[in-house]
Amino acid sequence: MAFCGPTPVSGSSSLAYSPQNLSAKLILPVPLRFTGQFSNLVRKKSRGECCSSLRSAASASSMESQEDAPSTFSACLEEELDHVIRFKMSDFRILDSVSIGLGGRSDEMVFEGMVKDSCSSLYGIRVVLRKLSSAQAKRRGKRAIEVLKKLVRRKLLYHSYSMQVHGYISLPASDDSDSFILVHGYHGSFSLRHWLERSDWLPTLEATLALDEESVRKVGEDRTGGPAVSRQLRLIRILMRDLLIGVNYLHSHGLAHTELTLENVHISPVDRHIKVGILGNAADFYKDGSKDSSLDNLDRREMMIAFDMRCVGFIMAKMVMRELMDPSVFAKFKSFLIKGYDPSCLRELMLEILGRSSPYGNTGLQILDRNWGAGWHLLSLLLATKPSQRISCLDALRHPFLCGPRWRVVSSMDIIRWGLGSTAVRITEEYIYRKPQRSRLAHFIDLMEMLNPHPKPKNWLDLLPGKWRLLYCTGKHVGLTLREPPLRVLVGDVHLTVTRESKLKANLSFNSDIGFSVMIGQDWPLDKAGKSGRLRVNSSFTIRAGRRLYLNQDKTTEKFFFGPSSNVDALAQKFKGKKWSKIIPFKEFPSSLPAAKLASGDIDVTMNIDDPLNQNTDTARSVLQELRTQIPPEVFDLSKLVCGTYVDSRMLVLRGVNGSALLFTRSFMDRNSCS
Repeated sequence: MAFCGPTPVSGSSSLAYSPQNLSAKLILPVPLRFTGQFSNLVRKKSRGECCSSLRSAASASSMESQEDAPSTFSACLEEELDHVIRFKMSDFRILDSVSIGLGGRSDEMVFEGMVKDSCSSLYGIRVVLRKLSSAQAKRRGKRAIEVLKKLVRRKLLYHSYSMQVHGYISLPASDDSDSFILVHGYHGSFSLRHWLERSDWLPTLEATLALDEESVRKVGEDRTGGPAVSRQLRLIRILMRDLLIGVNYLHSHGLAHTELTLENVHISPVDRHIKVGILGNAADFYKDGSKDSSLDNLDRREMMIAFDMRCVGFIMAKMVMRELMDPSVFAKFKSFLIKGYDPSCLRELMLEILGRSSPYGNTGLQILDRNWGAGWHLLSLLLATKPSQRISCLDALRHPFLCGPRWRVVSSMDIIRWGLGSTAVRITEEYIYRKPQRSRLAHFIDLMEMLNPHPKPKNWLDLLPGKWRLLYCTGKHVGLTLREPPLRVLVGDVHLTVTRESKLKANLSFNSDIGFSVMIGQDWPLDKAGKSGRLRVNSSFTIRAGRRLYLNQDKTTEKFFFGPSSNVDALAQKFKGKKWSKIIPFKEFPSSLPAAKLASGDIDVTMNIDDPLNQNTDTARSVLQELRTQIPPEVFDLSKLVCGTYVDSRMLVLRGVNGSALLFTRSFMDRNSCS
């Protein structure tokens, strides 16, 4: 929440305020002030009218306390909320700080107050008085008090990770339409959104949390300071771990928060803990209160936990990639998930959206790429399409992304596969294809094939359809720099689109789409515009179970026999080491691996070139010959694809007839259409 002061304000609930009229800016240590129409409204009020409704309510409350017969509403409310304190307005000294419309809600008015009752245990403590006017707002306030009953058994955790609710003030029906005022703790008042919107949020938040060696050691680090990327990653780990502990505390007590947003998450500088806000919308896992293991209750519990974890995923994404604070960018991010795309491909999407023009640099991408892409893995688990696949709070706390370098984390097979694929993608993006990089890429592709999670054809029929972008080919690489071709052709993105023709049959349609530009003249090293063109190759395939055999040549008889080749001999030696012995699912290196066998049908090749190159047949022939020289032959002639050796939701490896491997990543849009 953001308190503004010392601006006086009238507490009449008949005025409807729009959140668009408020502009919250975080400037310490000066209190926040309203701007816009609301600011003009409150400037017309005199200081003597400050908090007039609350002061009039205080006199009404004192008169009500002298009456012999309380109202029926007050009597019922006392029975329902007997586990908290019922205050009177005369117990507080109202301060000049006030806010309205928290989180876009115009039915809430928030005041700061100081307890002045010397007999109270809260004497001299600053509290927050939240005036709730509408029926829905009152329901939220009463629900926050009801939830306290379930959580009060472990007060330490409740006070550490939730807004501390002290009690309530019930005003008489004759005053201000029977308003209900919730009294809760003051925790610095600034939401996580306010922190992230600051230009200097990182050093300010580090100073607020007073990060020292001891606090950093809690997340597995061994020192403070360092580059900005390391500092931001360290701070995100601290905040995310604190948030997950608080959410897990609710889930362990049978409650779901259901309203986890940046506006409802607060950082307290007093105890340096994340507060998950007021639990006014917390929902029970079990409708009837019984904890039986019926199917309906289990489904309800799973759906509620999954909803909270999805909200945590959105919070993490905005903390890491501050570009998502822009509503237009976040709309593209959320639209990607609403359409049902797999969140494991979010990196490809964000590279398309952000590119090199982000005002925040690429700090967020660097953070998520660290530790073999562990951040993207955690984000994909938090935002998984199916609720049953979303990670729990406890598993997220054990995830490598949230564990510092001093913590030993036993990685699962899924994380190992993810790390291999992420590292291979990063190497291809460096575009330094010298012998060390090429051998390392080939090594990682071999490892991925060994750990293929979907070797059966039925898995391929489900995962293979879609659009894939070619990243790398282990075959021969030919470029423009060392040759003098008749025409300079620059190859762009190479996509492979797979379509399943029928759900009842194992027939697939492959379509390779190659974009290129033909550069004319001697200025091609500086001017890469040229004339654009496109080459398309179509073919039909049937898929069935097969094996990938390793061939080796007998030097004595000069004949081929089945067994590990020289490449694979070196790979097998690495598998015998301690690093991989516990990971590889077999003790001895096999002579073959299960694969999806691809049988090709007829092939159709078409090429389009812009004017005036398309008017000359010899020019088109030269362009086609140059394309065949540069691109892998398996992409130009799809019949040379013989099997698939690895597939998951984001990565694909296909093998050609000459043994070369083609590494693909799933793609969702063209670069030209992402602006």
